Amino acid sequence: MHIMIGKDPAATAAMAADWLTERITEDVTARGRCVIALSGGETPWKTLEELITRQVPWHALQVVQVDERVVASDDPRRNFTRMYELLCKRGRLDAKHLHPMPVERPDPDLAAREYAKTLATVAGSPPILDIVQLGLGADGHTASLLPGGATLKITDRDVAATEAYAGTRRITLTLPCINRARAHCWLITGTQKAARLRELLAGRTEIPAVKVSRDNAVVFADAAALTREPPTSG
Repeated sequence: MHIMIGKDPAATAAMAADWLTERITEDVTARGRCVIALSGGETPWKTLEELITRQVPWHALQVVQVDERVVASDDPRRNFTRMYELLCKRGRLDAKHLHPMPVERPDPDLAAREYAKTLATVAGSPPILDIVQLGLGADGHTASLLPGGATLKITDRDVAATEAYAGTRRITLTLPCINRARAHCWLITGTQKAARLRELLAGRTEIPAVKVSRDNAVVFADAAALTREPPTSG
């Protein structure tokens, strides 16, 4: 696992966008296409804002989701809404190359199985993603793999529906699917992530994020996320 440090979230996002551009281009050159799985969040959005200004081989890029809340299609909490706005409306990605998780289906478990078929269509069977972009929650979760959650134990599925978390169920890629990827890109900023980032880098705790493969993994973090102590209040 390699770490790259930016002075602030904006600089970190720019570094990550540069790395993604290089990696996507290499994958397209090697295999004729690149399949990337994206997570949501403020730092990923900043990174995508940078990425759409780069010379990316957009015609050969396929984008899938790491996870998504089970909410209505017009719910503003959906990650897909922001991905579509940034990559397709403001950027140059063909909308047919952005594959949303079907969270509007009435049965999340059936929706997860449907998305597994989508992954197989775009990334092979079993699907091998070229890049998985991940974040790190303050509780140590990544994707929607939650501390103590049943999805952490899944070994025979690539996509699963979770229990309720922060008010909604979610659909998420599972550890087997994530760990099969050729590369992992972590985006972590802010002092509230500092303690968990130390645990991730050490690789010696039981938080869900530590269960992700460390091979071909790069962490983009800002200086605040590397502080030794959490901020004091008052």
